[in-house]
Amino acid sequence: MKINVYTIEKTKSKSVEHLIDEYQKMIKKHAQVADTTLFNKEIALSQTRGEKESRKAYTKVYEPYLKGYNVALDVRGKEMDSFEFSALFEGHSNINFFIGGAYGLEQDFLDKTQKVISLSKLTYAHKIAKVVLFEQIYRGLCIKANHPYHK
Repeated sequence: MKINVYTIEKTKSKSVEHLIDEYQKMIKKHAQVADTTLFNKEIALSQTRGEKESRKAYTKVYEPYLKGYNVALDVRGKEMDSFEFSALFEGHSNINFFIGGAYGLEQDFLDKTQKVISLSKLTYAHKIAKVVLFEQIYRGLCIKANHPYHK
């Protein structure tokens, strides 16, 4: 199984990246995993123009990666527990997770994904949401493998 996490981030935090690296090492026991950060001049410029332009720029940068089973993280998505989340890995060999930028994701992009989920009703800083996602990926894979981590 190949798992891709796509994010729109301007800068990275060393402490957060350290946590993500740790989860990536643990995930690699169960699946291939890649963390791809996308940020370009168009996104930077759009964020000075407003929400609508930013969302369009996010869609444009993400669309080429819509291959396989696609899961978008969005405040309007379905909340699920860890067991429901682990079911996302059933029957799929290539899973892509997309975390929106500062303004979230366009409905047009969400409509092109197979699943839209929310990590919580709470709003997280982008970097925290990314760590939570990586932890849940690891937890979900452990649930599937009947590994005791999730207990």
